[in-house]
Amino acid sequence: MSSYRVAQVAATGGPFEIVEREVPQPGPGHVRVAVDACGICHSDALFVDAMLPGVRFPLVPGHEIAGRIEELGEGTHSDWRLGDRVAIGWFGGSCHHCTPCRQGDFIVCPNLKVPGWAYDGGFAETVVVPTDALARIPDSLAPTDAAPIACAGVTTYNGLRRSSAQPGDLVAVLGIGGLGHLGVRYAVAMGFETVAIARGADKADFAKQLGAHHYIDSTTATPVADALQSLGGARVVLATAANSHAITATVDGLSHRGELVVIGADTEPLGISPVQLLMAGKIIRGHPSGTAQDIQDTLAFSALHGIRPMTETVPLGQAAEAYQRMLSGAARFRMVLTTR
Repeated sequence: MSSYRVAQVAATGGPFEIVEREVPQPGPGHVRVAVDACGICHSDALFVDAMLPGVRFPLVPGHEIAGRIEELGEGTHSDWRLGDRVAIGWFGGSCHHCTPCRQGDFIVCPNLKVPGWAYDGGFAETVVVPTDALARIPDSLAPTDAAPIACAGVTTYNGLRRSSAQPGDLVAVLGIGGLGHLGVRYAVAMGFETVAIARGADKADFAKQLGAHHYIDSTTATPVADALQSLGGARVVLATAANSHAITATVDGLSHRGELVVIGADTEPLGISPVQLLMAGKIIRGHPSGTAQDIQDTLAFSALHGIRPMTETVPLGQAAEAYQRMLSGAARFRMVLTTR
């Protein structure tokens, strides 16, 4: 093809428009990927609304990408081949020369190349990405499943597997929406005694469908922390809800040496005092997404355990409507754009 379509935003906070562009050629160390599916993430709004430094317009968002390699850049030496099915997430490549990269901690690279920020993202029919951003998709996973797993999936999976929890420990997942519904599934599959925490008695049945062993309704008179302590205290709370008040309410529900893993992004400060942490040796840890290898691990684990995200798919041409549906909360789980 000589041209391809993208869904772009021309100016800060502007509307999406479908435009055609000339097909780009990948350079050394890069590949061009034919996009099959791209998830819409809440953090896409950080770029559309220019809330982060260095955002350039026109902007093509999208960092939950699944597709197939259709061209290798000249001189690109790797194990990747034409037609390989690949996923790209928040980790869209790193600089390889900063201190975190030299220590092998690529996901916290200060020069992280997030698709839709460092370069055009996946709201498009094709995208050019560095080879270090590529994760292999198992044959059993559809592109519409693999795309959200490359961001929402790896963030929750990695947050749990890099925590201090061991199989059999009590682990709570705060929020069972776009991130949390995957977090519950992963926690159960990892062998944790899993608690789902959400607002309203009506979500209890859904939590049990996800496999949760316990459900805590945060709107009842019993504080969430007390409910967790009645179960013995949580070794880990995976906070997927982007609500600082709700996150704060879980801290006193941690066991001794318990760990609060924060992945839900909120700009409000947490209301936690040092006294709450000191005596029982509790830990609060922010957790970023994961590298391409972490994404590949998450995809493989998801395939092995039959874990799939709950999605609503729409064609690329309806990106504007799908984005607004995500922002409004009408889409409870993951919106995914498709190109074919």
